[in-house]
Amino acid sequence: MLQKIISYSLKNKIIVLFGTLVLIGIGIKSTLELPIDAVPDITNNQVQVITTSSSLGAGDVEKLVTFPIEQNLSNIPGLQEMRSFSRFGLSLVTLVFSDKTDVYWARQQVSERLSNVTSQLPPGADIPYLAPVSSGLGEIYQYTLKPKKGFESQFTLMELRTVQDWLVRKQLLGVKGVADVSSFGGEVKQFQINILSEKLNAYQVGIEELIAAVEKSNQNTGGSYIEKNAQALVITTEGLLKNMEEMGAIPIKYTNSGAPICISDVATVSLGAAKRYGAMAFNDEGEVAGGIVMMLKGENSRVVIDNIKQRIERIQENLPAGLEIVPFLDRTKMVDSAIHTVIKNLSEGALIVIGILVLILGNFRAGFIVASIIPLAMLFALTMMNIFGVSGNLMSLGALDFGLIVDGAVIIIEAIIHQFVLSNRNKSTSSKATPESKKHSESVIEKTSSKMMNSAAFGQLIILVVYLPIFTLNGIEGKMFIPMAQTVIFALIGAFILTLTYVPVMSALFFKNGNPKELKITSTIFNSIQRTYSKILKGTFRRPKWLLVPLGGLFVLGMWMLTQLGGEFIPSIEEGDFAVESRLITGSNIPKTLELTQKAAGIIKKNFPEVKMVVTKVGSGEIPTDPMPMEAADMMIILKDQSEWTSAKTFDELAEKMSASISSVTGLSTGFQYPVQMRFNELMTGAKQDVTIKIFGENLDSLTEYAHQMSELVKELPDAADLYTESMVGMPQIAIEFDRYAMSRWGINIQDANQYINSHLAGAKIGQLFQDEKRFDLVVKMNKPQNEAVSIDDIKNLLIPTPTGERIPLHQIAQINVVNGINQIQREEAKRRIIVGFNVRGSDVEGLIHALQDKVNSTMVLPPGYYVTY
Repeated sequence: MLQKIISYSLKNKIIVLFGTLVLIGIGIKSTLELPIDAVPDITNNQVQVITTSSSLGAGDVEKLVTFPIEQNLSNIPGLQEMRSFSRFGLSLVTLVFSDKTDVYWARQQVSERLSNVTSQLPPGADIPYLAPVSSGLGEIYQYTLKPKKGFESQFTLMELRTVQDWLVRKQLLGVKGVADVSSFGGEVKQFQINILSEKLNAYQVGIEELIAAVEKSNQNTGGSYIEKNAQALVITTEGLLKNMEEMGAIPIKYTNSGAPICISDVATVSLGAAKRYGAMAFNDEGEVAGGIVMMLKGENSRVVIDNIKQRIERIQENLPAGLEIVPFLDRTKMVDSAIHTVIKNLSEGALIVIGILVLILGNFRAGFIVASIIPLAMLFALTMMNIFGVSGNLMSLGALDFGLIVDGAVIIIEAIIHQFVLSNRNKSTSSKATPESKKHSESVIEKTSSKMMNSAAFGQLIILVVYLPIFTLNGIEGKMFIPMAQTVIFALIGAFILTLTYVPVMSALFFKNGNPKELKITSTIFNSIQRTYSKILKGTFRRPKWLLVPLGGLFVLGMWMLTQLGGEFIPSIEEGDFAVESRLITGSNIPKTLELTQKAAGIIKKNFPEVKMVVTKVGSGEIPTDPMPMEAADMMIILKDQSEWTSAKTFDELAEKMSASISSVTGLSTGFQYPVQMRFNELMTGAKQDVTIKIFGENLDSLTEYAHQMSELVKELPDAADLYTESMVGMPQIAIEFDRYAMSRWGINIQDANQYINSHLAGAKIGQLFQDEKRFDLVVKMNKPQNEAVSIDDIKNLLIPTPTGERIPLHQIAQINVVNGINQIQREEAKRRIIVGFNVRGSDVEGLIHALQDKVNSTMVLPPGYYVTY
């Protein structure tokens, strides 16, 4: 079979050359279209369910929201893992499906089952919704929206957020390949009806009457149509509220004399901001707004980013004067860095291989033929990668070995040259090609290629077989290494096909006269090597036992060195920027978190000229796929090119110096990582650190104690850094405990009291006000100036209406105390768990975990039902 292909190729040279040109054309086209990324997307197949409830604490969220959702979603086919996160006002359930499961089918199954859950959720809980169809590499573009220099005083945080939501985000959603845009920072605009309790009591108006009045006065409808002559006139009503004046004029009820009691009589109507659960700051210059663009899973990041940048340029032209969009995390930087490394290494490797080929083969033409296999096999591999959906990255392209690719071609060419040398050694051959010499050359090439092809094919087959076990890997391991195996196999297949067809044809064209010229330097070098090797070989045969001693010593030395090597799944990729996980004590609010992180940002910006900018993201964004609490922040430190650094030479050294410099900020703990690496860790394990220890159990206090013990053991490890211990309890809360006997005496029920407290303090959403295409929530809440916080005394003295019309302070029917409550609860496979995580500064991750396991086994004793995983 192989001989027939070689013979056919030599007889149809034009077809082979034309096929080669076609390969080059298709290969170049595939190269331009190939999805390019820095690393493979190893994120598992996930669907995230998000449910918000602004009035429930962490314990109630777990019990009333998270648990029903978990229970209804636990039996979906293909589900491999389920974990959840419950915090004040937020439930996030993450479902991990097998890689064979279609993500859109999984989302459909989840959506169908969620329709059954909605009726089980408590009043005040929003309808559960699914996170965008994105992945760990999906956050491809992050930006800030900020005033330009000199315009800082002209824009409020509310105006920045409004522009972000209704101009920037709206237009970015239209970019092909964008799954969603999560707004971050600023203040969400609301129209607020601020209740004046004294006037509400004086007019004997209940809050439920006020809410009902607003709802009835804010709606459109229609009256079908009427016919007039030859026309059909559609009847519509215009009853939607247009401005605050119309809101104030809404009648709530009427007095005995028929005079209306309007909203403006018992409340003030004003613009306000919704409760914030996140913020964004630029350098140490103050707060800004911004967004995170998430790419649709499976899209080509290079194409999507280019489209986003083009759209950003158009958006920039339409922004209000004085505003600018400043990108701070653009995956192009990381991708370009990774691909530059790949191209550099491949180019250097190709030049080395080509030089050695020319030297070894002893003929420039032979070296060119073999060397030309490298780009042609690469183009074939890139074409196949594009067909099979394998992206170009460090793992796939970086795994190519040109020595393997040209192995078969070297065998064939070397045999052809050797055969020519033997056949021409005892006769003189003219350097001019004649029909006889051409025929002789092709005959030699055909016979030699056919004879040696079996050896070449066998060698390449062995290489292919070595890579086959990689295809048995599953999960994250498979996603990381299978693309590498696919790329190598594609390149080897391409090289094999070219060796069968292209190499014989090019040999026939280049060696028409059958007299290839040898390089004198090659003969000199290899004759010298051959003489030296012959002497060594003869000495070895005379004393074979002497060889066993050094070989045995090398074997023992190699085995010892193997035990000393560190082990980790994959080395950290230097992405070019830092993501610093920052935390304050549990219960800190957004202003305090901003205060300390702004101090840290100022120190970093002042002391390290390598830093371009520092962007701080506090808490959660609009789409809380990263559910950080208000005491947590991610500081994104954007760095200049490494060639411009002056403070350090390596990323680890720079991280250590930066960490030491901001250690002076009291109350702030930090951990340095890379942005994509941190996102990968979080999506795969639920934690951002390199190594995560999970302690499972039920009692929150016991879990907290065991986590504290575990953290003390971690501190003893030499290469462990940036220790993080999850805080499940210790969240300061104002607990309102109703006295049911007192409530029964006054005739007040729990539902009415809860509604009254919720609407006054949290604010009750009662509709929306439309301004062109923009829409803003209408909210009823207690009257308080924007910058004045509600105090405990305000809560104690909150007047609750009774059925008799009287108003009594809340403290007469409830105990109001400040207590330490539940901060957050994480669950995995229907069991509660707590996390202890740390980053690794050395390379021996495996050894570090083994050392920790030994310490845990010897010192920690867990009761039945509690266990640890790593």
